[in-house]
Amino acid sequence: MLVSRRSFLWASAAAGLAPASLLEAKRLSGLKIGVTDWNLNQTGRIEAVALAARLGFDGVEVSLGRKPVNDKLPLADPAIQEQYLAETRKHGIAVAGTCLDILHVNYLKNDPLGQKWVADGIPITQKLNARVMLLPFFGKGALTTRQEMDYVGDVLRELAPEAEKAGVILGLENTLSAEDNVRIMERARSKAVLVYYDVGNSTNGGFDIFKEIRWLGKERICQMHLKDNPHYLGEGKIDFPAVIAAMADIDFAGFANLETVSPSKSVEADMRRNLTYVRDLVAKVRKGS
Repeated sequence: MLVSRRSFLWASAAAGLAPASLLEAKRLSGLKIGVTDWNLNQTGRIEAVALAARLGFDGVEVSLGRKPVNDKLPLADPAIQEQYLAETRKHGIAVAGTCLDILHVNYLKNDPLGQKWVADGIPITQKLNARVMLLPFFGKGALTTRQEMDYVGDVLRELAPEAEKAGVILGLENTLSAEDNVRIMERARSKAVLVYYDVGNSTNGGFDIFKEIRWLGKERICQMHLKDNPHYLGEGKIDFPAVIAAMADIDFAGFANLETVSPSKSVEADMRRNLTYVRDLVAKVRKGS
């Protein structure tokens, strides 16, 4: 019986026998490596852009601040936004995304102000030409019950239409399993609510990060944090060659941002070391090693 080329390709991929032409398409060609401004010790400071560029990153994840200014987020100021845009043009890198830091103060799970800040952060993120706004759920703001998860899903269902119009993804970063995050996404009922996957947080939570990354897939992961604090990447408990392999398996594209601390206390030296390590791993994957 004759088998069509398309049928063969699908069958081969399902069996793990995809031909070289298919595998070539999954070499992380769309991956960009960014860094968080807070791990550069430049939280909410424009200077983070130049520093990230000097260190060789493709972008910098920007904090929107924890202390309101005249009842607004600090980066709501159009003049500051223009300064960021000017800096990114000057140094040839992007704002990799924004982080709604103030949700560490006004928890989205139970504080009406949290909902206001998400709404306020969407146009700021859009103005900065960023695709993703990270929504953190940690400490007292962590989601610990099904009721809290459902509440957040319902809140995001109300906010998501504006995010969709702005082309902004609301990224869920928390201590939950991949399955619980998907439940929140499904309750939100929007393509603008996705998972911001942090390999360090999920490892510390006892989850199988390699299984979760593959199960979520690139359709449900908007961005990633790479870290294994307090260690240098590759010297702690996380198998980073396996992390990069899992990312390659789902053909992850977009920003993976280093959220790494500085063991030597020299931020620039340690960031360069971690960035070089990740780029070397990615280069091996792209070469098929």
